[in-house]
Amino acid sequence: MKHQSLYLDWYIHTPSLKYDFRSSGLGHFECNLMLGHVDLNINYAYGNPDVAKQLAQRYGVQPENVFISSEGASGQNNRIIRCIAEKSKKRKEAIVEFPTYEPLLRQVQEHFPHVKRLERNEKSYGLDADALRKIVSGRTALLVLTNPHAPSGAISNTNELKEIMTVASENSFYVLCDEIYAEFDRNAIPTLLSVDQDFGIVTTSFTKAYGLGGLKLGVAIAKENLVNELYTDVLNTVGNSPNIVQLVAAELLTKGKQDLERHKQKWISLKKETEKWLNEKGFYFPDKVGITYWTKVPIKDTYKWINDYVIPKHGLAAVPGTFFLFKNSYKLMKSSMIRLGIGNINPDTPNLREALEALEKALKTYK
Repeated sequence: MKHQSLYLDWYIHTPSLKYDFRSSGLGHFECNLMLGHVDLNINYAYGNPDVAKQLAQRYGVQPENVFISSEGASGQNNRIIRCIAEKSKKRKEAIVEFPTYEPLLRQVQEHFPHVKRLERNEKSYGLDADALRKIVSGRTALLVLTNPHAPSGAISNTNELKEIMTVASENSFYVLCDEIYAEFDRNAIPTLLSVDQDFGIVTTSFTKAYGLGGLKLGVAIAKENLVNELYTDVLNTVGNSPNIVQLVAAELLTKGKQDLERHKQKWISLKKETEKWLNEKGFYFPDKVGITYWTKVPIKDTYKWINDYVIPKHGLAAVPGTFFLFKNSYKLMKSSMIRLGIGNINPDTPNLREALEALEKALKTYK
């Protein structure tokens, strides 16, 4: 890749930690699968129909609007971004929200030679349709968003999304919305496709809300002809998606559904304790769903603080805010923000209070 992610490189090369506040998704999910006899010769050119039906019911769409792959949400995003870039021969420009999850920005840069940024409201992190109108051009093929917003956790409601999609419809460009964090409270967050079925595309997965990172199930919902194009692209690149992933998904979405929900509920007490601590310390946290907090701390350069002091001295790490603040280059910006995630705290053997005390000590003792 020409545009590698500094965040992902940092994440995988961070040394072993005693207290890990980096995870934005739940962990520790185990399930006793009862798949019985499985024909491992079967492949699904257009996805497992049982899984498509289950997912269609979940998102209020038709099965033909559901694209399933074994790439996870990141793989879905990359495939969709590439496909739109390839089909938009005369439109070589994309727009990505700011701030954003850096790997998502790099995927867009990989396939579009011209990338603009749509800055979210500085205080509320809301979307601004008027700001979008000012930067759209006849070359715009794609706008990339997240809902809830990564990293702030701000939620775009139906009216806010309608304003954005009005601009998209007027200028005939797609809007790709990564809604992976919406799975924490799916009923409270509208899908982009429910707002606009012509230009809206949704990607999601169950990695964050249920701890299914190892399953690598990716879901997209879009209009039928685009779903068919994506399945054709899969056939022409990696071949049919493996059926075992979709068989496991079918099991989890039916027989294992209650287990998934119970697992998610385990973090409620940890979430309340974290929010109480953040309130006591006077730190900013706007996240209503999920288990991450976009937190302002009294440190001017959290990248240097975490890497040079907190990791080696305290065995602890959160994600430095700089990884969400790239404009278009790879220049690291100084930032007082961190993304604090409690997904790696095991709710069955929690050490959250101990970890928060270590974080507070790291804040107070840094010079």
